[in-house]
Amino acid sequence: MKKFRTMLKKLFVIIYKLIFQLVGLFPADKRLIMFESFLGKQFSDNPRALYEYIKENHPQFKLYWSVDSKLIQNFKEKDIQVVPRFSIKWLFLMATAKYWISNSRMPIWIPKPNHTTYIQTWHGTPLKKLAMDIQEVYMQGTDTEHYKNEFLKEAANWDYLVSPNAYSTEIFRRAFAYKNAILETGYPRNDYLYEANNEESISNFKKNHDLPLDKKIILYAPTWRDDQYDEIGKYKFDLELDLARFKETLGEEYIIVLRLHYLVASKLELSGFEGFVYDFSQHEDIRELYMISDLLITDYSSVFFDFANLKRPMIFFVYDIEDYRDRLRGFYFDFEEKAPGPLVKTTEEVISEIQKFEANGFAVPPNFDEFYNRFCAWEDGNASKRVVDEVMKP
Repeated sequence: MKKFRTMLKKLFVIIYKLIFQLVGLFPADKRLIMFESFLGKQFSDNPRALYEYIKENHPQFKLYWSVDSKLIQNFKEKDIQVVPRFSIKWLFLMATAKYWISNSRMPIWIPKPNHTTYIQTWHGTPLKKLAMDIQEVYMQGTDTEHYKNEFLKEAANWDYLVSPNAYSTEIFRRAFAYKNAILETGYPRNDYLYEANNEESISNFKKNHDLPLDKKIILYAPTWRDDQYDEIGKYKFDLELDLARFKETLGEEYIIVLRLHYLVASKLELSGFEGFVYDFSQHEDIRELYMISDLLITDYSSVFFDFANLKRPMIFFVYDIEDYRDRLRGFYFDFEEKAPGPLVKTTEEVISEIQKFEANGFAVPPNFDEFYNRFCAWEDGNASKRVVDEVMKP
């Protein structure tokens, strides 16, 4: 039975791809733009920022969101036009669209029409090695050679790649073996951090999500581990922070907002921590969580490059740094030397660093300006405009 289902799936892909190619021969709808964020799971990130800018400033375009059919209910209350990924309607829209805007890879078997301009925004400044720069791939369902070949084919379809800083431009060129245009504009998703960084926005978000107004917020946003998974594409995460110790020590003055990576499918057991730990892993866009947070705890996630735009303190909880650095991924720069905050390995050390920041008025460390100037210099709230002006010229 399993073999039969596999054969049916392969047959479906062949037929679907053939129809896609045929429809792709139709003339392009020059006003049609298709957006997708994190494989259709979210209304978020750089595609969302570009969508919002285009909707407000270029109303002549028809804007659609590609959405994972299992999660389509999450998009119902938003004022956006959605289409289920891989549906018949999706096929016709994708095959006739003038623009695709995405922050992650499309399925390699989807043929990009010649009339389509594919804008790949990607989803972070890289600390950990990417694509061709990874020596050995530990992800389930693939191997190093297959993973790299698929990445090469995907990157060859990109007409434009958005870069947040000069450091990323250099890495993207090499890691993606990318030969087309790079838009050195800063990240559209960070425009929000310059537009909405005010007390009214922060207070409204807290009220709307039943968060206490009289406590400081710690955002904990770790990344995923390539070799920790339940099944293909569904990773798990073991929480190494001792929440009981956190609550005992900091519960009177702080709350923790938890944000797991979009690839992590497992849900953490948080009973007993109601009113102290709030799980926002399913919240559509992390940019709002940056805004309300007084301090960030992360590890190797690219979130710290974005959070740095707010010039607020960060702590790096890197209990497995030797394994992550030397075996799983590797880093592009001396993270231990250049990280814009302290690196710690235990819960007690995390608590100690929080108390130090508090005693110091939440001032950033001395090396912060050097980090900010290297990675955030292009950010000014106008990245979305720069991307659109460059790609969608009248």
